[in-house]
Amino acid sequence: MTTAGTTLVIGATGSRTAAQLTAAGHRVKAASRRAAPVAGAEPVPFDWYDPATHAAALNGVDRVYLIPPLGDSDPAATMLPFLQQARTAGVHRAVLLSSSAIPEGGPAVGKVHRALTDLFEQWAVLRPSWFMQNFTGTHAHARSIRDEGIIRTATESGRVGFVDAEDIAAVAVHALTDEQAPDTDLVLTGPEALGHDDIATVITEVTGRTVAHHRLSYEQMRDHLTTQVPVEFAAMLAGMDRAIAEGAEDRITDTVQRLTGRPPRTFRALLEREMRCSS
Repeated sequence: MTTAGTTLVIGATGSRTAAQLTAAGHRVKAASRRAAPVAGAEPVPFDWYDPATHAAALNGVDRVYLIPPLGDSDPAATMLPFLQQARTAGVHRAVLLSSSAIPEGGPAVGKVHRALTDLFEQWAVLRPSWFMQNFTGTHAHARSIRDEGIIRTATESGRVGFVDAEDIAAVAVHALTDEQAPDTDLVLTGPEALGHDDIATVITEVTGRTVAHHRLSYEQMRDHLTTQVPVEFAAMLAGMDRAIAEGAEDRITDTVQRLTGRPPRTFRALLEREMRCSS
């Protein structure tokens, strides 16, 4: 059973969560800097760094889906005042998008995770593993696959429970609308843990184009990334690869199946679907 209400979806442009909510008949305020139209939703201007946009966005909503400001190393400084305002405005349920790599109380969004549990009686923190769409969208991996037929990582043979972004959105919809909020953090993975060698093999088999995984050292990966992002961020990303090499993401969970009632999509199925859509 689901409950009625209006959900503010922050960062709603292109949001799978907003799309799934409206498709299921839920009321949505779609928040983005330009208040871009979102089918079936009420667009509303919202900028994390412009508090003047916050009150109107919160007007009439009782739940909120939180996507942290992109690239902010200390999102708590920006997000916590907004969350206090949201509670005062009548929001009673908050769902935060975090990461499997960041525990409660950890760096960056981990601080928001910890605060959320005290601010709202109904809450959930989604902690997805790495997105399958990193290999098909605009991510650096996807670009190097298209341009060079190469995936570069410092993950060695470490495995990851890659998850489809559509499955993350399906769990978000459940967490936002089910009569009983999860009131916990939820680690989301796909149905199998794959190394980047496996990813390259599946892409090769499905697309017919040879793709290889180039294994770099931590230092090589860090230096490669500094051509694209600031040094500190490059070191952090390379460090995440090193954590994968050490087994930090080698796990699968039943969360998607348990909360949505259907199994999570495999990486091969995702590629086959995208091949059909692009043909």
